[in-house]
Amino acid sequence: MTKPRILWTDDEIDLLRAHIIFLQEKGYEVETANNGSDAIDKVAKNYYDIIFLDENMPGMTGLETLTKIKVISPNVPVVMITKSEEENIMDEAVGAKIADYLIKPVNPKQILLTLKKNIDQKRLVTEQTTSKYQMQFGQIGMQINDRLNFDEWKEIYKKLVYWEIELSESDDSTMDEVLTMQKNDANNAFFRFVKDNYEDWFQRDFEDRPLLSPDIFKHRVFPHLDEGKKTFVLVIDNLRYDQWRTLSPVFNEYFHTQSEELYCGILPAATMYARNSMFAGLMPSEIERVYPQLWSDDDNEGSKNRHEEELINKQMQRFGRKESVYFEKDTGIKKERWVTDNLNNILKNDLSVMVVNFVDMISHARTEMDMIRELANNEKAYRSLTLSWFKNSSLLELLKGLSENNIRVVVTTDHGAIRVDNAVKVIGDRETNTNLRYKLGKNLNFKSKHVYEVRDPKKIFLPSRNVSTSYIFATGTDFFAYPNNYNYYANYYKDTFQHGGISMEELIIPVITLEPKN
Repeated sequence: MTKPRILWTDDEIDLLRAHIIFLQEKGYEVETANNGSDAIDKVAKNYYDIIFLDENMPGMTGLETLTKIKVISPNVPVVMITKSEEENIMDEAVGAKIADYLIKPVNPKQILLTLKKNIDQKRLVTEQTTSKYQMQFGQIGMQINDRLNFDEWKEIYKKLVYWEIELSESDDSTMDEVLTMQKNDANNAFFRFVKDNYEDWFQRDFEDRPLLSPDIFKHRVFPHLDEGKKTFVLVIDNLRYDQWRTLSPVFNEYFHTQSEELYCGILPAATMYARNSMFAGLMPSEIERVYPQLWSDDDNEGSKNRHEEELINKQMQRFGRKESVYFEKDTGIKKERWVTDNLNNILKNDLSVMVVNFVDMISHARTEMDMIRELANNEKAYRSLTLSWFKNSSLLELLKGLSENNIRVVVTTDHGAIRVDNAVKVIGDRETNTNLRYKLGKNLNFKSKHVYEVRDPKKIFLPSRNVSTSYIFATGTDFFAYPNNYNYYANYYKDTFQHGGISMEELIIPVITLEPKN
């Protein structure tokens, strides 16, 4: 293994001989320079893992040397060492993106800690992460096999997401397969939990069942209006909890997290059902019954979410709410004054709701476009692509404006998505819908045991086209394919992100309340 290389620059380098010997004995290769010019020459000719740089040197100062080193080798970590504790020097050094800042006199253990933070951190984090997940693996496995309630399933899912993100940041991929296996085991158990309990939830009072899609506005949005707070509801279509965890540090630059909660999306975990239900405050069959003009059959043609604004207004009216409402659906095509116009409208209204479809567009584009599939070729890359979009989006500019104007924000979604890899044959008539994770129709024929079949849709408050309509839901990483051209479709949709069925990724989804920092 190559020894890590250090360049130590100090005009009194001879006085640091004991420190250098200590580091050499610890396995580091140390080169020295006693002025800024020599240090710059060495950096131009050699590679170093880290540079220690004295700030107070005659001739070229440490800060001047730092600036020139960053031009030559911008990614090498530089540790500034100085006798001065003046704040302006610290500000300049930090602004120049130093890795660390030490005050003389330094001792060998300080130096060693700095090296471990900046050179060995990746290896140490990888070792610790792998070790800690191995310790928790058995504990999570035992919990999965218990009889859990929904709150306990939320905690299991949080743990799995935590370890998935932690392990994805390490250099050791040996645990990836183990984690994937454990997620699959968890999803199989979660499927049994939903199958055993979902229908029963609709016979219970609100306090005795999970928070569901139609509860979101009544229980997580209207209370803010009751406090007299202008509130902005951001619905990011198809946003999974792991994606929220990736985006949340950017939100937290401008907002405090007042509450972070997971709720249960309804079945099917699809926009037509879950989002309409959220906006209406009703289950799908109730929307069809109460507002038949605002419900479209799942006939695969046209937009099935054309009436979202009307459904929100209907829900407000049912609860006797008089607040003004602004609604906007982001189509991905930005107008010149998009941020300004939306901010002005939000400031004028008590409740503002925006639907953003970009994450869902990534999911669908990944299925249809090889380039997007390559960019998001695994879960980590999918999260990274979502983060890259958000950090460079007009939406982030709008959120900055909301923070500056003291607008409370609720971030949520209608459903998540799961990466599928196993095709399950299903036979249906010509009116059967085309979604890969759920089907509704007459005489649906399938052989898999891992399917949730609902022969009486009214029991779970879903519409029926006729008396013989039934629904089936895929679980885990399964997806439905017809026998015709089965192999083609099985290969085409394998390793794509889909939604509509039963998995933690699709149904256990975030609702977050954010308070402006100012």
